[in-house]
Amino acid sequence: MNRSAPLLAASIALALALAANSDTTPPVPAWEGLADVHLDVIPRTDEERARIAAITAAPVDFTVALPFEENSAGAGTVRPRQNADAFSQPLGNLSFEGELNFRVGNGLFRRLWVTAPASTLASDGLGPLYNARSCQRCHVKDGRGHPPEGPDDSSVSMFLRISIPAPTINAGPLSEIADYIATQGDPNYGTQLQDFSLPGFAAEYSLQIEYEEIEVALSGGETATLRQPTYDAVDLGYGPLHPDAMLSPRIANQMIGLGLLEAIPVEDILANADPDDRDGDGISGRPQIVWSLEYNQPMLGRFGHKAGNPTIREQSAGAFAGDIGISNALHPNGWGECTEMQMDCVAALHGGDPEQEGLEIDDVGLDLVTFYSQNLAVPARRDVDDPTVLRGREIFHTAQCAACHTPAFVTHRLERDPATSFQLIWPYTDLLLHDMGDGLADNRPEGRATGREWRTAPLWGIGMTETVSGHTYFLHDGRARNLLEAVLWHGGEAEASREAVIAMPPADRAALITFLESL
Repeated sequence: MNRSAPLLAASIALALALAANSDTTPPVPAWEGLADVHLDVIPRTDEERARIAAITAAPVDFTVALPFEENSAGAGTVRPRQNADAFSQPLGNLSFEGELNFRVGNGLFRRLWVTAPASTLASDGLGPLYNARSCQRCHVKDGRGHPPEGPDDSSVSMFLRISIPAPTINAGPLSEIADYIATQGDPNYGTQLQDFSLPGFAAEYSLQIEYEEIEVALSGGETATLRQPTYDAVDLGYGPLHPDAMLSPRIANQMIGLGLLEAIPVEDILANADPDDRDGDGISGRPQIVWSLEYNQPMLGRFGHKAGNPTIREQSAGAFAGDIGISNALHPNGWGECTEMQMDCVAALHGGDPEQEGLEIDDVGLDLVTFYSQNLAVPARRDVDDPTVLRGREIFHTAQCAACHTPAFVTHRLERDPATSFQLIWPYTDLLLHDMGDGLADNRPEGRATGREWRTAPLWGIGMTETVSGHTYFLHDGRARNLLEAVLWHGGEAEASREAVIAMPPADRAALITFLESL
């Protein structure tokens, strides 16, 4: 019943599954044998591998745009609309039948869930504790969330993860056991704090943020001001937090291009991993490895700020349970995120429908929401031939930004998913974990990610954030108010890149931002 137990059990299973590799000489990487079991893959030929290596190679000539560079999502790229619907279009190469499923999935993504019991059986089961009444309430227009802009801001799409250190577990000779057994939920509050509740139930908390202004001197006499946040959970509804509780803020990620990220071959992602920095460039990307609830085995984590989910379906199922309190096949508890300490919440009437196997959203509904999320298009690049953009692209590479924000991949050739099959895409991410330094550290481990590590965020579409979301808040908690601030928060493995940006001529720094705005 305790929502922390499945998380800990999955972590134990993952550690045991990986322990078998630990006594091999030479050591077998912890990710050896990971496979894309969620995809129906047609293996690549040697000729295709050679073509892919050539087309995704780093630029040599920075005075011209690369072939197909404007088509961020390959054949699925769409025209960049200059309104808030720019992120809400289906992939441009989606079939007619696919577009129909996309529209139905969009309806479910926007659905407002209500209290059970209700006459609308397909829409009841909200909560009892929740962060939002619909997927759309956090991912407004499929864009980025933001922190509160004032005490009465009702459009916030932000919450706090919470966990405590897990007990030490002897899983045999696995040398990196701490990488896998990291945390468990707070006994009173579980793994996520909900700030809304149904009538008769106390919300778990209210979010309180305070900012400290930090001035950064830049070359050319310029300055930038960063804001350092401090987070607190106040108005606690179910007793005190555990004394070792670790809190980590999250804002909603943009939704575009997720199915294409899911279709990148696992071996192409792992090829960029360099946990021991053997090439000496200071960049040490590590893969997140998580236990798949759907496939019952370790898989590469790709989605979420710390890559905590392996597939879009698992990400969607977890969000239904944690954010809205809606049970589904992967999270079947009708009480959502309530813990066994929240007895009234667990005992509350839920919206499980016998015609849906006692769940509040069945597999058909979950699959439609997943399909919608997989097939949101990426708008085309703008101004790829502009001299300032081209100069900014060169700076992006010379400052080593591309060492983590890998520009291009080619997706798997797929049997049943033609829209995402064998596409040259430009997401600007390696989907790996990187140490981002003390400044961005939340000090809360998640899976294999330490308290200083974050997944490299995709950059495609980042220049249209204000058009879609009406703001320019970036990073996992929205502390950065513009792209320059986001760059200046980079530390750890990105410290050298940050210092290069600080020291470069103002015109080059402006060109870098112009390039990012073109993505």
